Amino acid sequence: MPAFDMIIRNGTIVDGTGAARFSGDIAIKNGLVAQVGTVTGDAAEEIDAGGHVVTPGFVDIHTHYDGQATWDQEMAPSSWHGVTTVVMGNCGVGFAPARPDRHEWLIKLMEGVEDIPGTALAEGMKWDWETFPEYLDALEKLPRTVDVGTHVPHGAVRAYVLGDREQPGAVPTRDDLAQMSAIVEEGVKAGALGFSTSRTVLHKSVDGELVPGTTATAEELVTIGRAMGRAGHGVFEMASDMKREWNEFEWMGDLSRETGLPVTFAALQSIAKELPLDEQISSMRAQNDNGAHIVAQIALRGNGIIMAWQGTVHPFVYRPSWQTIAELPWDQQKTKLMDPAFKAQMLAEENDYTGAPQDILSFLMVVSQGWAMQFEMDPDFDYEPEASASVNARATAQGVDPQDYAYDMLCANEARGFIYLPILNYADGNLDFLFPLQHAADTVNSLSDGGAHCGTICDAASPTFMLQHWVRDRKRGDRISLENAVKRQCLDTALLYGLEDRGIIAPGYLADLNIIDMEKLKLGKPWLAFDLPAGGKRLLQKAEGYVMTIKAGTVTFRDGEWTGATPGGLIRGPQRAELAEAAE
Repeated sequence: MPAFDMIIRNGTIVDGTGAARFSGDIAIKNGLVAQVGTVTGDAAEEIDAGGHVVTPGFVDIHTHYDGQATWDQEMAPSSWHGVTTVVMGNCGVGFAPARPDRHEWLIKLMEGVEDIPGTALAEGMKWDWETFPEYLDALEKLPRTVDVGTHVPHGAVRAYVLGDREQPGAVPTRDDLAQMSAIVEEGVKAGALGFSTSRTVLHKSVDGELVPGTTATAEELVTIGRAMGRAGHGVFEMASDMKREWNEFEWMGDLSRETGLPVTFAALQSIAKELPLDEQISSMRAQNDNGAHIVAQIALRGNGIIMAWQGTVHPFVYRPSWQTIAELPWDQQKTKLMDPAFKAQMLAEENDYTGAPQDILSFLMVVSQGWAMQFEMDPDFDYEPEASASVNARATAQGVDPQDYAYDMLCANEARGFIYLPILNYADGNLDFLFPLQHAADTVNSLSDGGAHCGTICDAASPTFMLQHWVRDRKRGDRISLENAVKRQCLDTALLYGLEDRGIIAPGYLADLNIIDMEKLKLGKPWLAFDLPAGGKRLLQKAEGYVMTIKAGTVTFRDGEWTGATPGGLIRGPQRAELAEAAE
């Protein structure tokens, strides 16, 4: 009988600790790494990784697969990019707890905040749960390609407790706060990895209402945070506009010091945030210097919008002519859009912002006429584009009106062209500001939003972008080392959530691994698929160069194709396995 289930030989091992890469073998047994270095035994399967890099599986801590995870086993697109663990339930939105009369409300909240088609959620979810522990039980029924963990979401908790009283500006009573705290404590004890909330005007339900956490008081947030403290573990996750009068870092610091638990927030250059990013970081560090544990989640590229005629948004969405065809079937829309007379009519019109949300009007104006901030997505598109690649610059070079140029871009490839608009994290026109943050112990690589923003964003490919752009190809500034990149996407993300059984290639750790051909690694071109339940749309993006992804010792993907294996499951709480014993 073979000594091991699998041996990966001759790979260049980047073990996740940040240590220098080395050549060696990896033996796997019973889903765990058994030996690393020179392995002399035999195995049921041997894989030659010569010429390739072997890394731990990537741990993505900011996703929104809350609905998809109940019906989908493949867990694309994150699983296509070397991710073997996802944490969902971020930004205060999710589907548990859920009273039966609140299902539609929760779907509308998720659709509005995360741009996930409500029809897909309504058809795909069985709603075989009400409480949060019952939701975890439902997740546990379905094996999948990745492990999933989740937060208790603020929106669902408030809706469950307040019922019809849950309106923007609603102030919970003392009894309400006690009930919410009890729900969070119960959820964390049942296995949630934390609690999440959102406090940004960019997050609204499909009906235009602010998400519940936006108007929550510091007292409410700290009271709920204490519930995690009583449970003994958990991460408090938040997206916020960082309004100065909210003093977010003050209460975050107090909560972290009192409970001993980490608080993490989305750290972005954003038109919605009152505090500039450097002030967010300095405020966080002042609290951490005083004993707090606050961690900034950073994105690795401009968080933006991929605009298309069939997407959620495009530059002409506020033109009256578009409104006349907005509800037509695609084939009829396409016929109109390709008609020169219709094009001339639309380009002659002004944008009509009547009925548009006035609190984000500046954002909408950038979408509809910010030609200097919009970029043509070439076949080999660089996600750190120079100003010369903007719609405005290219149109000027050709002597045409920018809106004319943009219209034709969208009509390319049978009216399936894309325009990239980095609305966040690109105020400087480059990504230089992210370089030092990728070497900081108080930041973590995050904000991929896997499973969300289906018609506008496809940042689930962030791990691939990190390796391709930041490690190998970046031309406009400093690159980061492969060792640092892998550590940040594996060990650092895992440890923030107490997942101490993964993120490192060492005996006793989970055999979650990627075998990568770094020379061939390349992001593919995004495309719009209509493969969600009820024909819901989503932007997808694949990659070349992933030779193999292995989850718990089982090959889940070969050369980018799913093998059909589903060794992943639900994570319940921190994972602190006795590693030495587990390797026996």
